[in-house]
Amino acid sequence: MYKNAFLGVCFVCFLLISIPAQGQTLPFPDMSTPGTMSIPAPRSPGGVPFIDLTVRNPESGQEVAFSLQILLLITILSLAPSIFILMTSFLRISIVLDFVKRALSLQQVPPNQVLMGIALFLTVFVMWPTFESIYDNSFRPLAEGAISVQEAYREAEAPLRLFMYNQMRSNPDTIRLFMAMRRLDRPETLADVPTYVLIPAFILSELTIAFKIGILLFIPFIVIDMVVASALMSMGMIMLPPVMISMPFKLILFILVDGWGLLTDQLVRSFV
Repeated sequence: MYKNAFLGVCFVCFLLISIPAQGQTLPFPDMSTPGTMSIPAPRSPGGVPFIDLTVRNPESGQEVAFSLQILLLITILSLAPSIFILMTSFLRISIVLDFVKRALSLQQVPPNQVLMGIALFLTVFVMWPTFESIYDNSFRPLAEGAISVQEAYREAEAPLRLFMYNQMRSNPDTIRLFMAMRRLDRPETLADVPTYVLIPAFILSELTIAFKIGILLFIPFIVIDMVVASALMSMGMIMLPPVMISMPFKLILFILVDGWGLLTDQLVRSFV
């Protein structure tokens, strides 16, 4: 009994001796990082920038006009996806790529995201001279303060109008259609066509051209489907879907003739 009590007292003394006081540095072996038992002081907050947006009454008419210009610019930026899709070559390229996928009887390959990505970068490739002209004549002078927002808008509008008008040279009936619906005089030059008439005419023209290209793409693959269906019927395999048998032959034909290369080449040449 006395032995157990003596051992307990020795153990408590050992614990009291081994626990260091607050703030005392603990001993560490050699080649180790020293540590401490003290609570570190809180760190000061990092250098996060502070943004202050204030709203006040305009002091002059120039400030009112500038606020309206900023509002107009934000509105244009919100419509940027629609402008990019409907006023560039993206509309025709995306529709043609979708026609190719349907003509090959493909369901999941390539995914729609891949087709839209291909259409996006082909659009950038085709529209690069137009975008470069807009940047040099509109965006950069506006950023440098050399021109106003109205002048920047006119400089950005001119290359897009020229591109859309050049794509409708072979099919000017769409312009005449929309001009007639607005009861405007027959245009003689591009300057006589308002922008609000040119844009829907361009969209209608691009849809017509894209569907014409899609029909030409469908013809050879429809022939393969008809041949395979006739062969299956002659062999009495009526329950076997012809699409399942014709799809490998259509893929082989598409690869042998370098279909992607020919399609890309003709699409780009259709805009030149």
